[in-house]
Amino acid sequence: MSVEKGLRGRVYEPEKVEFFEFDIPVLKEDEVLIKVKSSAICGSDLHIFKGKHPSAPLPVTIGHEMAGDVVRFGAGVTNLAEGDRVTFEPCIVCGTCDACLHGTYGYCENISYTYRNGEGTMANYVVAKAKYVYQLPDYLTYDTGCLVEPLSVATHAVKRANIRIGETVLIIGAGAIGMMVGAICRKCGAKDVIIADFSDERLAMAKELGATITINSGKIDLEEEIAKLTKGKGVDKSFECVGRESTFLQAMMTLRRNGLATIIGIFENPNITIPASRFVTHEIHVQGAQGYCWDFDDAISIAKEIDMEKFVTHKYPLDQLQQGLETALNPRTGSIKVIINP
Repeated sequence: MSVEKGLRGRVYEPEKVEFFEFDIPVLKEDEVLIKVKSSAICGSDLHIFKGKHPSAPLPVTIGHEMAGDVVRFGAGVTNLAEGDRVTFEPCIVCGTCDACLHGTYGYCENISYTYRNGEGTMANYVVAKAKYVYQLPDYLTYDTGCLVEPLSVATHAVKRANIRIGETVLIIGAGAIGMMVGAICRKCGAKDVIIADFSDERLAMAKELGATITINSGKIDLEEEIAKLTKGKGVDKSFECVGRESTFLQAMMTLRRNGLATIIGIFENPNITIPASRFVTHEIHVQGAQGYCWDFDDAISIAKEIDMEKFVTHKYPLDQLQQGLETALNPRTGSIKVIINP
């Protein structure tokens, strides 16, 4: 199949989208051309849409959660065939730094992501490196297959936190990542998975996906409620999935002594004030979790055990990308995952 031109969306100024044609390149021997069937809007896309992503100044293409069909591939690709249903891992690593040479490419000194380099998946075609392309099993549709990427983010964060049987976990933020983290924590054996959010609708869905306790932190003081639930002890592990100073503090202050907070949210304002003495008096641990590293295969397996369809709340064609982003940004729409179908 010969394709000469593709169409791709980008944010050129805050809350403004435009489309542009691009030339489909001649594929290198390790590259794959994928016809995009579904591309999900991510929280990072919304930060870009607002012009507030700390690592992606405008203009920038958007989209990195996708599923589609293999159209053609380079001469060196032997593990894929035309028509294969696939998703891909949208990271770019150098392959030569110490981290890459030791197999921990998630810590690459030069790591970037395809959308930041003009290869966004809010498009009808995308080029990917074959080693980062994964075939979709029959239990994943295109719409749920494109959610393997955020599920991999959640999988990576839960692995980093080393969730153990019987632990009590707090997740702040019932977006897609937060709910996925909750579902995986339950499957790892966490006794109590507490999810906090301002939306009763999202909290109801979180319950369906495995949360044992939900808290509307817009109505109830979260720190006081956690103190009651844990008899003053605090939770074993927490996950911050929002990206605000207030939620960072909640993730810290609700921990038991020697507890661990994992920060996943993207902070539009990266400079925050925290009570440093808490690290000393309670010997707490705070770590970050970004992206993935050898997590896609595990996420694909986990997806079989999670009702992934629940996350898909809205769908738009590519030419309505502006409307899709506005829907995802507006809390009154009740959106969880907005899917763009080119």
